[in-house]
Amino acid sequence: MTITTKNTPTDSFLEALSDGLSNTKFESLKNNALQILRDQGLPSLKDEEYKFTSISKKLENSISNFKEATPVTLTPEQIATEMIPDLGADVLVFNNGRFDPQLSQWDEKDFNINLLSEVSEKALSEGFGSISKVEKDPFTALNSASFKDGVYIEIPDGKIVTKPVLLLSFNQSNEGQVIFPRTFINVGKNAEVTLIEKIISLDEQVYFLNDVTEISVGENSHLHYYKLQLENREAIEVSNFETNIHRDGAFSSAVISLQGGMIRNNLSLNLLGTGCEGNMYGLYLLNGKSHVDNHTNVDHTHPHAESNELYKGILADKSRGVFNGKIFVRKDAQKTNAFQQNNNILLSEEAIINTKPQLEIWADDVKCSHGCTAGQMDEEALFYLQARGIGREKAKGLLLYAFAGEVLENIKNEAFRAYCIEQVQDRLGSDF
Repeated sequence: MTITTKNTPTDSFLEALSDGLSNTKFESLKNNALQILRDQGLPSLKDEEYKFTSISKKLENSISNFKEATPVTLTPEQIATEMIPDLGADVLVFNNGRFDPQLSQWDEKDFNINLLSEVSEKALSEGFGSISKVEKDPFTALNSASFKDGVYIEIPDGKIVTKPVLLLSFNQSNEGQVIFPRTFINVGKNAEVTLIEKIISLDEQVYFLNDVTEISVGENSHLHYYKLQLENREAIEVSNFETNIHRDGAFSSAVISLQGGMIRNNLSLNLLGTGCEGNMYGLYLLNGKSHVDNHTNVDHTHPHAESNELYKGILADKSRGVFNGKIFVRKDAQKTNAFQQNNNILLSEEAIINTKPQLEIWADDVKCSHGCTAGQMDEEALFYLQARGIGREKAKGLLLYAFAGEVLENIKNEAFRAYCIEQVQDRLGSDF
C-alpha cells in the first residue's frame, strides 16, 4: 500500500523557492529568511499571533500553484479606470507586484524611484531588510526569501511633494498564484509626501499577495500613507508594513478594507526620537465570509512622543474581523501620550469580532488609554430617524455611515477622502 502525504504550504513554498536566491545582492537577507522559514514554517492557529486567522489553512485549501505570478498585460484604459477623480497625482503602476515604469507617470523632480537591484548599498543602509525583521513574522521571512526585486522610493531632504503619489497595484494569477511586492521608502529630513495605495483584482480568481513595505521617516518629516483594499472575494493577502519615525517626524496611515477573501494587515510604528507622532486609522466593512485581521504595534522608545489609533468595523453575514493592537511604552519614554480604540457593529448573529487592545508600560509619567466595543445597531437612534419620515434602510445606512465617518475624516487628502466616502456609501447602500 502506498501512502501519500500532502505538502504543507511551507513545503510548497520551499519547493517553489529552489531558484529564488538568484539575486546575489540580497543573498544574505534571503538565506537568513530561508533558514527561518525552514526552521519555523508558516503559522497555524496554535501560534498566538495567528490564533484567529488561519492563513496557512486557507493557502492549503485555495492555492494549487505556489510559483510567483508573472506580469499580465495591462492597458492604459485599465489604468484610467482605476484612477481617483480629481486626485492630480503622480502614478506608479505595479503589475503582479512588479513596478511598470512604462505605464507609470511621475515628476522626477519630486522624488526618486528605482529598482532595489539598482540602488547602492549606502542608500539601502537606512533600514532595508532590518526595519521589518525576518524573524518578527513568518510572512516577512517568506517575502524576503522569495521576492525577485522591488522598488526604492526616495524623498530627498527638504522636499515638499505637493502632488500625492498614487500606487496602483494590479493583481491576477498568471503562471503562478503568489505575488511578492517589496518596497522601501526613505523620506529624508524636513520632507513631506502623501502616498495612496489602491489594491485591485483583475478577475475573480484566487491569488496570494504577500507584501512587505519598509519606511524610514527622517527628522521633522511628515508622511501620510493611505491604503484602499478592493480585492476580489477569493483573494488572500498578508501585508507587513513597518515604519521607523525619527525625531520630530510624523506618520499617519488609514487602511480601508472594503473587500477581500482573507486579509491580514500587520502595521508597526517605531517612534525613535523625541517629538515623534504616529497615527493609525482603519475601517473594515465585511460581509459574506470575508475575514480581515488588523494587527498593529506602536513602540514608544523616547520621551515626549504621541500616538493615536482608531479602528472601526461593520460586519454582516458570516464575516469575521480581528483586531489586536499593542502599545509599548519603554522605560525612557516619559511624557508619552498614547490612545487606542477599536469599535465594531455586528449586523448578524453569525458575524464574529475578536478584539484585544493591549498596553505594556514601563514608564511612570504617561497618559495612555485603550478600549474596545462590539454591539448591534442602536435601535433607539434607528427609531428616532424613522419617526421623522426616513425609511428603515436609509436610516440604517445613515447611522452606519456616521459610525464609519469618524475614520474617514482623518484622511487629509480631499479627493481621496471623497472617493472613499463614495465607495463606503455604495457598500453600505447595496450590501448591508
